[in-house]
Parts: sequence; structure tokens; C-alpha cells
Amino acid sequence: MSEPDIRVPAGSVLRLQQLRKSYQAGTPLETEVLHGIDFELRRGEFTALVGPSGSGKTTMLNLIGLLDTPTSGELYLLDKPTRALDDAARTALRGRSIGFVFQFHHLIQAFSVLDNVLMPALVQGAPRNRELERRALELLQAVGLEAHAGKRPSELSGGQQQRVAIARALLTRPPLVLADEPTGNLDTRSADDVFALLRRFNQAFGCAVLVVTHDPRLAQRCGRIVDLVDGRLAGDRHLPTTPDNDPGQ
Repeated sequence: MSEPDIRVPAGSVLRLQQLRKSYQAGTPLETEVLHGIDFELRRGEFTALVGPSGSGKTTMLNLIGLLDTPTSGELYLLDKPTRALDDAARTALRGRSIGFVFQFHHLIQAFSVLDNVLMPALVQGAPRNRELERRALELLQAVGLEAHAGKRPSELSGGQQQRVAIARALLTRPPLVLADEPTGNLDTRSADDVFALLRRFNQAFGCAVLVVTHDPRLAQRCGRIVDLVDGRLAGDRHLPTTPDNDPGQ
């Protein structure tokens, strides 16, 4: 089985510097959700972001994914400051730098599996040609679904659809993959398969992966765990190497 050609530059992929986020800023109802977050994610890191409900994980992920803007502080993506970017520049940077995998796969049921994988590149204006389709088929082969390329997502199991979502997230060869509860809607076996695929691409190609999860079993299989509590980083620990989180395995 061939692997898709994805390479990520060395060094820092993501850096948050005193990042703060408030809602209803400047009003009597202003509420600060994130309180000066300092955080860095480097090439090849596979990190779990954990914390209780209401701790600010979704807000932090939305900021990292350039889906929202911080109230103050700075977010550097590939060493590029992003806070002052306009919407068009943010959209372009997000499209070429970040792959998203969500709890619900968000595949378009009217399109084939192959079309769904191609979607991120087509949305960015890339021409649909043999090279782009070859890359998409290689990713489907890597997740074990090349034979299903012409099917509709509804013809696949939940675990298979999530594997399609992983292939879609990797099509643009992003240096950063954000996975928001990617196994939360799956049974244990399918969850293990999806997690293993994310880990495999992380190890093989060096993309940084940040996984938001409530599953302590999966968090312990990451190389690093970051704890977010009440909008502040309460812990940041690298885990001892095990067969599950050893990049050499």
C-alpha cells in the first residue's frame, strides 16, 4: 500500500502567545473565556487537548483553526501572525495549512467518496485533474477505502466515513491537523482504527496533530497531554514512550 506524499517543514507549526478571547467585549456582559494562553505545537507532535466541559477547548480550537479571532494576544501559524489578517487571507491560510476532522464527519451525501476527498482542494480553486485525483485515490488507498471511491458516503459504515474524513483532511497536505472528538461517535473498535490512522499519518509525514478528546484511554496514547481548565492551561506533559505512542512503531 503506497503512502501519499506529504511533507511538513521542520520547527514550530503553531504558537499561541498570551491568547485571550472574550465574548461581548466592551460591554457590561463581557466574559473572558481564555485567559492568556501560551502554547506551542511543533512538527510531528501528536497532542491531546483535554479538560472538563466548559473549560474553553472548543473556543481554543476555533481560534487555532482560524474560525474565530482572539480578543488579544497573537496566534502564529507556520511563524505567520494571524490576528490582523482579513477574512480572505485567513480563509486562504486555513485552507492550505489546516486539515479538520470532526466528531461528525460532515461528508456531503450527494457526492461520491472520491468527490468528498477532493472537496478541500476544489474549494480552493485547484483544477480537477489526473494528479489531484491520483493524490485523493492514494489517500483512500492509505485508509483502506480505494475500492469504495465511487460509492456514496451513506453506503459506508460510520468508521469508514470517518476514515474518508481523514483522507479529506490530508488532501491539501496540511502541516497541522485538528481533530475535534474524532472518535466520539464511534464504537471502541472503530475509534481505535481511526485513532491509529491519525497516528500513522502523524508519524509517517510529520504533520502536527492536536486532538480534542474526552476519552482518557485515547489521550494516554498521545505523545503529549495538555490540560485546559477554566480557560487556563493547567498542565502540559509529555508521556513516556510506549508501543502506542512511539513514532518508531
